[in-house]
Amino acid sequence: MIQFEHVSKRYDQGHDALKDVSFTLNAGEMAFLTGHSGAGKSTLLKLIMLMERPSSGQVTVAEQDLGRLSRSGIPYLRRSIGVVFQNHQLLSDRTVFDNVALPLHISGYSPEDAARRVRAALDKVGLLAKEKMNPLALSSGEQQRVGIARAIVHKPKVLLADEPTGNLDPQLSQEIMRLFEQFNRVGTTVLVASHDVSLISKMRHRMLVLKEGRLIGDE
Repeated sequence: MIQFEHVSKRYDQGHDALKDVSFTLNAGEMAFLTGHSGAGKSTLLKLIMLMERPSSGQVTVAEQDLGRLSRSGIPYLRRSIGVVFQNHQLLSDRTVFDNVALPLHISGYSPEDAARRVRAALDKVGLLAKEKMNPLALSSGEQQRVGIARAIVHKPKVLLADEPTGNLDPQLSQEIMRLFEQFNRVGTTVLVASHDVSLISKMRHRMLVLKEGRLIGDE
C-alpha cells in the first residue's frame, strides 16, 4: 500500500530531512512512525500526501508511483487518503457537521449522500449527538474526534495521523489510539506519527523509528 525505496529529502537550505529511507507498509497494516522532534516524521507523511516531493528515491502509494503522478492526479490520490492533524484544523465558523462534511462537498457528493456519510462518521467517533455544536464548545479530545471523523468520512484506503495525541492527556490519548485500531480492523491502512514511545509501545503494532532522517529501526 505504501512503499519507500531509498527515499531522501533535502530542502533548499541544505537540510537533509530524510536520508535513504526504505520500507513497505502492506494494505490493511497499522504502524507507528516515531523519533525525536525533527527526525523526519512529518516530512515522511508529507511525501505520502504529495505535499512534498522527494529529492531522490521512489514513493509508491496504492500502486501509484508518485513521481510519475501529474499535478492533475494529486486530488484523486488525496481522496484515497485521510489525514488527522495535531491541532485539529477545524473551522470555528462552522458546525461539527459542516466541518466533517467539507471533504465530501469538495469531492462533489450529493447533499443526501454527504449527510448520510457524515452522520455515520460522527457515530463511529461517538459524537453524533453533537453534530450541531460549534467545535470551540467541545473539549480537546472531542475536537480531535471531529478531526478523525473528517479524515475517515470518505472511507479512505489510507489513514495518516501526525502527532494526533500531542495535546491530550494519557487516557484520551489511549482512546484516540483505540479509534485508529477500530478503523484498521475494517481494512484501513493506518500510519501514525508520534514521539510518545511509552504510549505506542503499549499498542503492540509495528514501529518505524527515525533518527536524524534515517530509518534506524523497524520493530
